[in-house]
Amino acid sequence: MAWLVLGIAGLLEIGWAIGLKYTEGFSRPLPTVLTVASMIASVGLLGWSLRTLPVGTAYAVWTGIGAVGTALLGMWLFDEPRTVARLSCIGLIVAGIVGLKLFGGVGEA
Repeated sequence: MAWLVLGIAGLLEIGWAIGLKYTEGFSRPLPTVLTVASMIASVGLLGWSLRTLPVGTAYAVWTGIGAVGTALLGMWLFDEPRTVARLSCIGLIVAGIVGLKLFGGVGEA
């Protein structure tokens, strides 16, 4: 269950990272409120998952999900570069997330 909650926390991290772009420096009220709500929910779920998972593993997976998702959405939504090098590096992050899931957790493998 902790891994599922951590995955949801990671998805919410993507939401707030992308949401920051839409707040336009926190000058737009609705995107700002949604972004801040996503931040709070994401950190809250991360904290809940830390009741079971090691902090280093959980934090690395949480930020990895956020980094990969944000980078991919940035390419799709904001026409950011799609170079082989960039995609390869994203692949390495995914490999690290999978490795931590397989070898870095306790209890709920």
